[in-house]
Amino acid sequence: VSAGSGCGHTLLTPHSGTLSSKNYPGTYPNHTVCRWRLQAPSGTSLLLAFGDVDLEPSEHCAHSSLLLADPQTGTAYGPYCRNSVPSAPLLVTNSSTVTVLFNSTSHRSGRGLLLSYATSQHPGTHYTQEHVRGPHQPRFHPHPSPEVQLHVYCPAGCKDIHGDIWGNPSQGYRDTSVLCKAAVHAGVIADELGGQVTLSREKGITLYESAFANGLRSKRGSLSEKRLIFHKVCCLLSPACDDVLEVVAFNASSWWHEVDALGQDRAWVAERAALSATGHSWAAEPGAEVTWLELDLGTRRNVTGIITKGSSKEHDYYVTSYHISSSRDGRNWRPYRGTNGQEDKLFEGNTDSQEEVSNAFIPPIVARYVR
Repeated sequence: VSAGSGCGHTLLTPHSGTLSSKNYPGTYPNHTVCRWRLQAPSGTSLLLAFGDVDLEPSEHCAHSSLLLADPQTGTAYGPYCRNSVPSAPLLVTNSSTVTVLFNSTSHRSGRGLLLSYATSQHPGTHYTQEHVRGPHQPRFHPHPSPEVQLHVYCPAGCKDIHGDIWGNPSQGYRDTSVLCKAAVHAGVIADELGGQVTLSREKGITLYESAFANGLRSKRGSLSEKRLIFHKVCCLLSPACDDVLEVVAFNASSWWHEVDALGQDRAWVAERAALSATGHSWAAEPGAEVTWLELDLGTRRNVTGIITKGSSKEHDYYVTSYHISSSRDGRNWRPYRGTNGQEDKLFEGNTDSQEEVSNAFIPPIVARYVR
């Protein structure tokens, strides 16, 4: 729970989360306050990572301050500001409840604060800050071993924190990318929940291409010494994780029968929706209020994501957002609600007719039919 005029980007879940002051990493406002109450499941304890605490200095941090309180034990941590910073980047509490209080008076400078947290229940018992990261980005991971693979815990809420990512799921990412934000882009975790990721550091490549995936735009970047490769859980169990599933049949709510300026017919039928199709695509009948495209996979399959693309350079049409529903029998349909289960998930689609945009299903869909 968060309350107050000084609250910035905040995503709090029972097992992890991320919070920041208003305008972070820009200067936080004058005369503002925010109070966050972190509540983990009973029997667990909270681990807090100080990603950035940059509050204008003052004696005893009287003008701007960060204060943490453990109501179960009566313990207080802080107050913190620029001349009184936390003694360690990670605070291990013995409590499942912590109150975070931020306040400011008149000041001239300061980025504010960025914190994240996880609970003691997560895989791995030793947490520290991840050093392969952009500036001021908090994340947790067990102490790295000499093995090639790393296991990192990413808290919920990494998608909207400050920092850049270079690369894409197929090439990998420059090692200067914000790690957990890149994990969301790669589709290995959902931003709403966070989670454990497995990655390896491999030799860098000459050029990292930009991509739009899972609601994030990565940058086009040049050579780096190392790159980060994320491993999907299903890929660790089976090489078929990213196989393209065959569509046996396409169906649609309607289709557009176009007569062009020369009087020629053009049918924008459902079969034109295949990603491999050249020329025009599928389009619903103009003016239709309810439109859908249906993919029949022939048998029940494990569907881990979807790739969409606009029509073509000649026909500059594309879908900017969409919902997903699925069925095992073609009669009973279930809307996709993602990780929170509260409302139908709205997927961000294309911004032009040329680029392919991918979105991951976390958790995956088991279905024969997808709409």
